Amino acid sequence: MGLFDGWLLLGLYWASLGLTAWAFVDALIRPAAGYVAAGKLTKPGWAAITGLALLIIFWQKTPLSLLGLPAVIAAIVYLVDVRPAVGGMRRDNTW
Repeated sequence: MGLFDGWLLLGLYWASLGLTAWAFVDALIRPAAGYVAAGKLTKPGWAAITGLALLIIFWQKTPLSLLGLPAVIAAIVYLVDVRPAVGGMRRDNTW
């Protein structure tokens, strides 16, 4: 493997680690009622999914593996679908 390949894989690792960490922390700070109001999986469910995704990426050191790719996809699904729906809810549950 060349120098460029090594740097590319290292960049992919750090990017996927940052992405999954962002999804996990965001899932933890959102109010639980927002998940239910938006019709999404519960807060503990998304916290477990994104937390597991973070652990998988951290442990495997690559997003390009049998478990790494689904972990990144889970974080992307949370950030693209769930986060905007839950983020539209106000913290005091008023519209």
